[in-house]
Amino acid sequence: MRNKTKILVIDDEPQIRKLLKLSLEANDYDIILAENANLGIQLAASHQPDVILLDLNLPDMDGQTALKQIREWSSAQIIILSVRSSEQDKIRLLDAGADDYITKPFHTGELLARLRVALRHKEPMLENPIIIIEHIEINLASRTVKKSGHLINLTSTEYTILKLLVQNKDKVLTHKQILESIWGNSFSEETQYLRVFIGQLRKKIEDDYSKPKYIKTISGVGYIFSLD
Repeated sequence: MRNKTKILVIDDEPQIRKLLKLSLEANDYDIILAENANLGIQLAASHQPDVILLDLNLPDMDGQTALKQIREWSSAQIIILSVRSSEQDKIRLLDAGADDYITKPFHTGELLARLRVALRHKEPMLENPIIIIEHIEINLASRTVKKSGHLINLTSTEYTILKLLVQNKDKVLTHKQILESIWGNSFSEETQYLRVFIGQLRKKIEDDYSKPKYIKTISGVGYIFSLD
């Protein structure tokens, strides 16, 4: 027996969730419901849906922020559902990682057609949003970091730098690559700015930050996350 396609609906309107559940289950889809962004992100990590239907106007987080967080680790097809219909909104969200955009109100037939297209384009799911390297555990879904089981309090920037280095483990990232990825092109020469954040990050995750085991400096070039 084949597994049903899993669809996660993240929408704060009870009527929309009920309508989508009834209509999509009638077409043999397995439906998971979330009424806010934080719950949706948790369910996306634990259930690994094939498709996520994401509303933009959520009570606890802007939909675009939720989209970016999910896209950091999930390869699910993400379809935006929104009353916003401007071309600029659509372009902005597609650039942020959405795969499609449907304007509310919509017909069930249109949604089903978009789902069929999304599933044809679907890539394999990432195995796990949790990365474990020795005593360091990074949960990409909850954006938390633990060392030896203890939660480490990182700033948003420190977390983003660590995630970038870990996702490129054993690869040298140049100062320019990191700066432009985190802050944009206008910061591409601010190596001292980056050095400060790397120093703060080392103090929090290294046993001896003066002799880093994880985040190593490649003199004159950049940094690498490596155990070698």
